Amino acid sequence: MVFLSKWVRGRTWATAAVLVGFTGLSGCSLFVDKHVEWETVEPENYPVLSAVGYAPITSQRGESETVKTLMAIKASKLEAYRELAEQVYGQRIEGNQSVSSLVVDNETLRASVEGVIRGARVIKSYPVGEDTYATELELDMHRVYDIYLTTAKPQRIKDIKYY
Repeated sequence: MVFLSKWVRGRTWATAAVLVGFTGLSGCSLFVDKHVEWETVEPENYPVLSAVGYAPITSQRGESETVKTLMAIKASKLEAYRELAEQVYGQRIEGNQSVSSLVVDNETLRASVEGVIRGARVIKSYPVGEDTYATELELDMHRVYDIYLTTAKPQRIKDIKYY
């Protein structure tokens, strides 16, 4: 029995030593020096997106017609930005429906959009008819790309040299 317990203890140490040795050898690949060369990636084409936002004048809050018109201009601009965000980021749709006695009891549908639009410019703002204001926006993706380059340099691996 004493011989068996010494053999097991010795075997455990040998197994542990072998495992540590293999771990050390396989870990050597983590310490290989390398030099990675990057290059900037530029898109092949730059689309120009456009959007139009509309807002009613009489529905706006304000004490005078002038204030209501200014609020409609702002609202139409925000609506145009929302439309641009839909084009760039997409629109999230959530739906819910409940059925009671095999008849649709309640049905809801929600749409939302979220994103940051930089570089858009107002083409024009103008009245449409007697009670609506419209704003046209344009988003040149080349301008967006230039703005993006100022904050982050998009790169891909050009070459890797191992030493």
